[in-house]
Amino acid sequence: MKLARVTAADMAAVDLSQVDLFDAAYHAEGDPHAAWAVMRERAPLHLSRLPDGRSFFNVTRYHDACRVLGDHREFTSERGSLLGQLGHDDAAAGRMLVATDPPRHSELRRPLNKMFTGRGLARSEDRIRTAVRSLLAPAPGGDAWDIAQRATMLPMAIAGALMDLPEPHWADLVQWTGMAAAPQDPVFMIRNPHATLAIAHHQLFEYFATQYEARKDTEGDDAFRLLMTMRDGELTREEVVVNCYSLLLGANATTPHTVAGTVLALMENPEQFRAVRENPELVPALVEEGLRWTSPASSFLRYAVEDVEIAGGVVPKGEAVAVWVGSANRDAEVFADPYRFDVRRADNRHIAFGYGAHYCLGATVARLTLRMLFEEVFDRFEEFVPAGEPSHLTSNFVAGFTSLPVRAVPRRSEAVAGT
Repeated sequence: MKLARVTAADMAAVDLSQVDLFDAAYHAEGDPHAAWAVMRERAPLHLSRLPDGRSFFNVTRYHDACRVLGDHREFTSERGSLLGQLGHDDAAAGRMLVATDPPRHSELRRPLNKMFTGRGLARSEDRIRTAVRSLLAPAPGGDAWDIAQRATMLPMAIAGALMDLPEPHWADLVQWTGMAAAPQDPVFMIRNPHATLAIAHHQLFEYFATQYEARKDTEGDDAFRLLMTMRDGELTREEVVVNCYSLLLGANATTPHTVAGTVLALMENPEQFRAVRENPELVPALVEEGLRWTSPASSFLRYAVEDVEIAGGVVPKGEAVAVWVGSANRDAEVFADPYRFDVRRADNRHIAFGYGAHYCLGATVARLTLRMLFEEVFDRFEEFVPAGEPSHLTSNFVAGFTSLPVRAVPRRSEAVAGT
């Protein structure tokens, strides 16, 4: 089994005039890494035009990506941050964390920081460990199980605790956030992508509005109540609802795909699995390489505030720019031998969590979760082996999997203990 889209690409076979990076199916069935490689080398500011007249510029090199994501004075988030919103300004602009620029962005973010770092995060470590062990529970029997499907509940368990969301609701929330992140994917689609997205938004916004009413005049230090009681400018109910939606979508739409993609990379590179198994101190480096390799938040959208010169061209005022994170994280100018999965990679300055003011709020939580997961994996298993073909997510926003069947081979000590 080989995942061609994260290996060195045959650039000679790519005709950029035939590449449609807006098409979600292209990311599931095509080869975006090959297209990105050509763009990095020959067209670092590439204009894509859609049949309906909409257009956007593509940025694929690392330093250009950091500039677009890091300078809100040149490139704003306030018209929407998702490529799927192209041509339709975000209705939550200026009210939702991901659709605001500083200083308002900082005002919204500041009260939440303590929930996702330091002492607030330390209180969640036991919950994270429990969620990790639950994910791995089917593995010891030796039967095939789907790690991509199982991993969908991992960030939900942690976000659910941080936001004080009742556990019986988690499965629905995972389904709705999946529909919102990938409405074109057959696993999530209901009738058509537009209906799927409308249903997901209705269900999620209604759910958080109901939870808001239930929390009125109640005490607690969860993220939901922190948003409700912000002192730096009190939020309306609608602002609390859209930010809870954004927090949950960010958690559920990314971490599971890093889990599955890293496991697949380890199966394709068994010498890397052995290296970490023999030296568990490499687990943090494995996590960072897994994040670079998978780059689950595949694209971010920004709009030029004024005419901006970048990557040898000009983005006119008001035009959209798609930043392709998976491409930036394969830039040979920054990453030596970028198409090699290397758990000993030094100076791994990936931007899987974004860059600048919008650097992922949950990055510390995600890193801790992934570290705990792989600590458990290498403590328990000799190796993972494929048990079926992976199925890739149909999305231009999230790079990941809907299915990855595997078998886990227990370590000898584990096998003996189980007899």
